[in-house]
Order: sequence, then C-alpha cells, then structure tokens
Amino acid sequence: MSQHVATRRLTAPDITARKGGDPIVSLTSYHAHTAAIADKYVDFLLVGDSLGMVMHGFESTLPVPLDLMIMHGRAVMRGAKRALVVVDMPFGSYEESPAQAFHNAAKVIKDTQCGAQGENPSAHAAAPQILESTDCSAGANCAACATPTARG
Repeated sequence: MSQHVATRRLTAPDITARKGGDPIVSLTSYHAHTAAIADKYVDFLLVGDSLGMVMHGFESTLPVPLDLMIMHGRAVMRGAKRALVVVDMPFGSYEESPAQAFHNAAKVIKDTQCGAQGENPSAHAAAPQILESTDCSAGANCAACATPTARG
C-alpha cells in the first residue's frame, strides 16, 4: 500500500528567511509541464512577462495583458506543487496609481492562487503607498517577491 505524503508549498516568508543562507534556486516557467519538471529542484518559479516574446511572438513585453499573465500563472500553479509561484505584473497594470497596482496584484493572487506577484522596477516607488493605503493582513501576498529583468 502506498502512502500519501502531503507536500507543503513554499511561501514568500520561507524564501525571505533564507536570505544570507542557502542559495535560492529559481527558474522561469510558462506552462504546467515545465513547472512539474522543475518543481522538485527549485524554490520558486517565475511566470515572467517575457512569455509574451517567448511563447506568443511579441516584439517586447509591452503588449502582454494581465489576463495572459493570469492564464499562464494558473497553468504553472497546476504543474507546481512545492515551489512558490511568482507571477509578474505586466506593463500597464500598476503604473497609473497605487490603487490600480493593488487591485491588479490582488486579482493575480486571487485568480491564480500564486504565492506572490512580481513587480516591475518602476513599481518600487508605489510600494510604500500601496502598503500604507491597504490592510496587508494577508501577509506575504501583499509584498512582491521578485523583480523581473528590464523591458525588452
């Protein structure tokens, strides 16, 4: 008879607690199959907005819509059982205001069940306002875990 061992998904606080300790391993994943293969070897999987260029043939990341990030985030969540999944916030989903940034970050987390949303470099300026204007009792889900590469 086989035994079922529950697998606990890593969280943003788990990753943060390792700062200065063991190396943190991360890969980019855009779909369930890659996520399932990489899951046991990585601490977190990033669903990067580079998927627009890699998977959909866009010239840059600029045309990637939030709904596309959510679709790929869901797929990666289905494939990964242990790794923290971080979904990027694409261009245009956070720049208008702190309220827009919070609304869209909450949408990504709710719709994908991911552990964190990645922020883009220009979103750093809005972070204190977002945290100040919202109740972050949800814990680490209110804080971004990763910063993606610069826009291509």
